[in-house]
Amino acid sequence: MAAAAPFCFAIWNALLNNFAIEAAAFGGREIGILHSVREIPGFLAFTAIFLLLMIREQAFALLALLILGTGVAVTGFFPSEYDLYITTLMMSIGFHYFETIQMSLSLQWLPKGEAPKQLGRQLSAKSFASILAFGLLWLLLETLQIDYKWLFLLGGGVTVALTLFIWAWFPRIDGHTPQRKSLILRKRYWLFYALTFMGGARRQIFVVFAGFLLVQKFGFSAAEVAGLYLANHIVTTWAAPKLGALIIRFGERATLITEYIGLIVVFTAYAVVQDPVVAAILYVVDHLFFSFAIAQKSYLQKIADPEDIAATSSVSFSINHIAAVVIPATFGTYLWSQDPAYVFYAGAIMAAVSLLLSFNVPRKPSEGNEVVYGRVVPIQA
Repeated sequence: MAAAAPFCFAIWNALLNNFAIEAAAFGGREIGILHSVREIPGFLAFTAIFLLLMIREQAFALLALLILGTGVAVTGFFPSEYDLYITTLMMSIGFHYFETIQMSLSLQWLPKGEAPKQLGRQLSAKSFASILAFGLLWLLLETLQIDYKWLFLLGGGVTVALTLFIWAWFPRIDGHTPQRKSLILRKRYWLFYALTFMGGARRQIFVVFAGFLLVQKFGFSAAEVAGLYLANHIVTTWAAPKLGALIIRFGERATLITEYIGLIVVFTAYAVVQDPVVAAILYVVDHLFFSFAIAQKSYLQKIADPEDIAATSSVSFSINHIAAVVIPATFGTYLWSQDPAYVFYAGAIMAAVSLLLSFNVPRKPSEGNEVVYGRVVPIQA
């Protein structure tokens, strides 16, 4: 399941900027609006907990995969501005519901002592699928000059086929602990919520504006963007399992501090870069830092009541996307139009806020030891 989603999303992501500019004449404003539309389902991910009243988690994940693949498959056949908004929304509904349920199932099924390493292996599987997608995409663009619509159809079709295979081949598995089917916001999870919110804001700088910078400022072609994504995932395939082992050894606190210091440097460098080679290197390093998100997930697993995992995963995805709904359109309209550097300076400030929050993560988080400062003391019965 971890490999099925990124195959089509990798192709959609690699082609999007060039397709939007060449086929739909997008500028900074339109690409910002599109990504805000894309993040609306992420903001509404909390509704997953209500849908789980009617459908099992594993079946829900596969249904979301099916919607994701279908949305990507039809994208190239609708090149106008508003059609692209609609197909993006469809793709995004599948993507965000799947990511929500995948996180929930992973934290339920994996033992705490092994979770960071196994989550790293999931990231490695995701990256391997993306490598296949980007390698195939680069080959088709460079040698055959295949039209965008057939490339989108290929990506979505593979994910739909994999989903049907998973449904038919693998057994139905339930989590170890029955999950609460209601919205849950607990005061003692406040630091996790804060880290999740800032992570959503940081992610938009990479997803929306870093790639757009490469295409608009430095003139990267679709094939070059695909090659760069390929490099990203080769690095992640190798690094993610090792990072999971390092989190087990050094802990979530040290990992998060390292991530946010690195992001401050990367975002500041984006703002001033003038060399396309340096920009490409920054893009690869920036992507590598996404693997550090394993630490946030394992931190939640250690502090949360096992019955809260599904509900908290749903709520956390909505929190993650509060900023994601606002930032693309706002930054694209007001900051990017003035100077793209302003977007990346804002990203550095966000990373600095996250760094301050990460110092509040305990060295050994657990239920009752969620934070260093600001601990919520439960009321005794």
